[in-house]
Amino acid sequence: MSFVIDDVLVRNDPVGRRLPVLFDSPHSGSVYPDDFRVICPHPLLRQAEDTHVEELFATAPDHGATLLCALFPRTCIDVNRAVDDIDPSMIDGDLPLRLRPTPRSTLGMGLIRAMLRPGVPLYDGKLPASVVADRIDRYYRPYHAQMRMALDGLAERFGAAWHVNCHSMPSSLRPDGRDPLAVDFVIGDRDGTTSEPGFVRLVADTLRGLGHRVAINDPYKGVELLARYGEPARGRHSIQLEINRRLYMNEETLERHDGFARLKGDIDTLIRRIADYAGQRVLHRAAE
Repeated sequence: MSFVIDDVLVRNDPVGRRLPVLFDSPHSGSVYPDDFRVICPHPLLRQAEDTHVEELFATAPDHGATLLCALFPRTCIDVNRAVDDIDPSMIDGDLPLRLRPTPRSTLGMGLIRAMLRPGVPLYDGKLPASVVADRIDRYYRPYHAQMRMALDGLAERFGAAWHVNCHSMPSSLRPDGRDPLAVDFVIGDRDGTTSEPGFVRLVADTLRGLGHRVAINDPYKGVELLARYGEPARGRHSIQLEINRRLYMNEETLERHDGFARLKGDIDTLIRRIADYAGQRVLHRAAE
């Protein structure tokens, strides 16, 4: 069963048995609003998407997990940033919230992006405050409301919940491609603060057992979605999973290549292991 907010998000609920597991893909959306006018060419703009990530995790509901996916693009608004992480110099007018820009937003990579990547601006001027406020109300708040409702509901029903925040990463650390990324997956838990260690070990060991190179918190630790929802002391365990794009697609054309099928099989195995882990932990808690 699916819950849909048109052009905003889709939540696919478990088929059959429900487990306390949530996967979310906040950056794979490709429904560009009609009023989203940028100076960046559309093919280049699309390279900011986590293309195909929602397809890689599409079987999660078959294993009893919930799958939440954004439909809008991260270049419109990034739900993996704090709502006040906005560079005031890019806004024309006043917003009804106090802004707390971080180094990300001053580099053009905050809640509302000013840059696609270094040297590639998105806009030819400032954005009206009304446009930014509308994006927050139309996209950001509904996505986070679904995240909170899903995780709270699972934790209240089962006593705990396990959350995987799903992303893809470029195969190089620098835009010029001179520093290739040496791993296939990066697991982030904000240096051990957003998840129990056992969950991280399970994911890392599963992926390594499938022949993949895995790093922990290097170079990606997780951002707002982990900081906000990962609360191990309350039984809410959140990790970020970054997948190297070279494993499954051409990073210029965004077309899937022959590696997609193998990776999809490995992700299915990972989903099944996570579902089994959560199911066993719930049984153990019930027996205590």
